[in-house]
Amino acid sequence: MDDEYAKLIRRMNPPRVVIDNNACENATVIQVDSVNKHGILLDVVQVISDMNLVITKAYISSDGVWFMDVFNVIDRNGNKIRDKEVIDYIQRRIENNPSFAPSLRESVGVVPTEEHTVIELTGTDRPGLLSEICAVLTDLHCNVATAEIWTHNTRAAAVVHVTDDSSGCAIKDPSRLSTIRDLLSNVLRGSNDPKTARTTLSPPGVTNRDRRLHQIMFADRDYERIEREGRGGLGDRDKRPLPHVTVVDCVEKDYTVVTMRAKDRPKLLFDIVCTLTDMQYVVFHGVVKTLRTEAFQEFYIRHVDGFPISLEAERERLVQCLEAAIERRASEGMELELCTKDRVGLLSDITRIFRENSLCIKRAEISTEEGMARDTFYVTDVTGNPVDPKIIDSIRRQIGDKVLNVKHSSSISPKAPQPTTIGFLLGNFFKARSFQNFKLIRSYS
Repeated sequence: MDDEYAKLIRRMNPPRVVIDNNACENATVIQVDSVNKHGILLDVVQVISDMNLVITKAYISSDGVWFMDVFNVIDRNGNKIRDKEVIDYIQRRIENNPSFAPSLRESVGVVPTEEHTVIELTGTDRPGLLSEICAVLTDLHCNVATAEIWTHNTRAAAVVHVTDDSSGCAIKDPSRLSTIRDLLSNVLRGSNDPKTARTTLSPPGVTNRDRRLHQIMFADRDYERIEREGRGGLGDRDKRPLPHVTVVDCVEKDYTVVTMRAKDRPKLLFDIVCTLTDMQYVVFHGVVKTLRTEAFQEFYIRHVDGFPISLEAERERLVQCLEAAIERRASEGMELELCTKDRVGLLSDITRIFRENSLCIKRAEISTEEGMARDTFYVTDVTGNPVDPKIIDSIRRQIGDKVLNVKHSSSISPKAPQPTTIGFLLGNFFKARSFQNFKLIRSYS
């Protein structure tokens, strides 16, 4: 009965979304008011992230039964959101209008589809792994339509959408699916692997692809630090480069406070909120701010049971998981962009060339739009160091100078952060205002 009553309240009070291009000089302001429920913050941030928008500031409050958030957003070029179709899409997605069917291409991986077979992979990372996976799929007459591959802390995970290369439809034959699963599992099994490699064939669902990758790597415990020569243990965290995460108590308000400082990048807030939500934490208050190339985030959280974190081991685990969430999508190495007419076996050929030239793929985004393959690869050499430009020049001559372009090279680590203190963003707020008198700030500079 309580659950049905909660559903009735939400139906009577649907989310209200205001998108304003006049409230802020250099960003579009999205304000969301709604009845509070677990996961609603992630739902809103996911919509913004799916549209490839950048959140420059955010103010979050969901204390009690009402959820009130404000986001300052820009596009990837640093401009306000002027496209009426995009604005209408965001508003309808958040308000969850049942008559609206998402149709923009940015929603790939969010909306259910019967056109693809979804393959989820996880195992030990090694040079050439993606090339071997693509070769097996090609031999099995599978065409990769879209895919995303992450590597972190010696682990690799992927969500791949494939079709039959002759019919262009999803593969449904149980015997063939079993063969695909068995052969891919053989590829993923590394020698002396303490963790089990897994291949899962699943029907399409509504889970966001990025969120699913976080869930796969979390289940694989990629957040557990591996001791390396010349690298200290967890006690040396403050000496390491960004990200820097702290989890401390706010005793006077009965919250746990999470503060984060990291190099800014797209979808950073989504990665943090996704991890907190899937670990069963609720964000009651928060502030997000970006300064040049750095991002600062602070959240006042409790567990879904209403209690703050009480055990040091749980605090340490949360720090490790949030650091892993930040690092998984970090753009490590040289960014290569491939754009050419799609064909069966293209991805297998490209990744084979990378492997033959001793390139290691750290992350990849594979997509097909209107018959064109648009793929992005982040690569290093096999030791994890920057790639020799001469090797890239050789590969481009082999593939085609206009087909493969170098977009970015990130080989310089940011400086180590200075220690932060509790409440550096919201501390004064708690001193000056009570929760009952809290009102959202509606204008910013």
